[in-house]
Amino acid sequence: MIDPIALARQLIDIPSTTENERAVAEFLERELTRLGFACRRQEVTPERFNLYASAGGRPRVVINSHIDTVPPWFASREDGEFLYGRGACDTKGIIAAQIAAGERLKASGVADFAFLYVVGEETDSIGAKSANVAFADLGSDYVVVGEPTESVFARASKGAFTVFVRFEGIAGHSAYPERGDSAINRLVAAIAEINAFNWGEDKVLGKTTVNVGVIRGGEKPNIIAAEAEAEIMFRLVTDPDDVRMKLEKILAKHRGTITVARGNPPQFMTVPDGAESRVVAFNTDVPHLGNLGKPILFGPGSILDAHGKDERIAKKDLLASIDTYEKLIIGVRS
Repeated sequence: MIDPIALARQLIDIPSTTENERAVAEFLERELTRLGFACRRQEVTPERFNLYASAGGRPRVVINSHIDTVPPWFASREDGEFLYGRGACDTKGIIAAQIAAGERLKASGVADFAFLYVVGEETDSIGAKSANVAFADLGSDYVVVGEPTESVFARASKGAFTVFVRFEGIAGHSAYPERGDSAINRLVAAIAEINAFNWGEDKVLGKTTVNVGVIRGGEKPNIIAAEAEAEIMFRLVTDPDDVRMKLEKILAKHRGTITVARGNPPQFMTVPDGAESRVVAFNTDVPHLGNLGKPILFGPGSILDAHGKDERIAKKDLLASIDTYEKLIIGVRS
């Protein structure tokens, strides 16, 4: 039987930031083939592929997670309580637990499930979107998506809306500001209004939140900025179109326009009977896997430990989740 902690460390130690997932996908292909799964590559781009691995029968349940991570990569380490490293909880520790559960299931004769590991979740979900088309005819009833939910089933998640916003100004000598029009000043004024605005509330999901994560603009301190740009992400409790309409009205006052936009509305997941559940604020690949069956969202680890300089997962939680995944897959088979 595999050692799940050792497997998680092997996965972490293969850098796989978004768009650089090939090496870890190839490792998973070798490992799952060794365990007796029938593996199939599904090309997403010429250098990137999703990995589908069947236990043998028609997959009533598809076990899914993403193999990309956010930057920067850093290697694994562990102490008595935690496993650390990029992807420890988001989501390489989860993948190790899923595979350990799959190994147990296969050894006990259960064959009506498959793994699907996808690229690109941390940016545009290109892997999930591609897989949703390629595997639309599987006939699966459920897709179990692994994300760090603190080992509690998620019954709902906020939506997401990411926009790139551009501001136009007029360049000029900074000694004579009245002769120009600073795009950066327009950006700053718009951000203040965006942050102060009420973007919507819901009794179940809470409030829509907004984060201005990236700003760019200008050339030199002695030049009035002719252009500026911001990347903004909303965590939605309403539809993306509703937020976009309100955002466009604010931007118009500051000579700003949306140049790129993508998003999805809030999602509602299946929860096993009697199981504890919660609402999560983060986004996942769930909106893009609808053809694979009813979504179930579960995983060990906390999203609060993801994306940080000390990303970690408690080893006891990783190991305990193996039982949960095993029982879940058996329980939703019939």
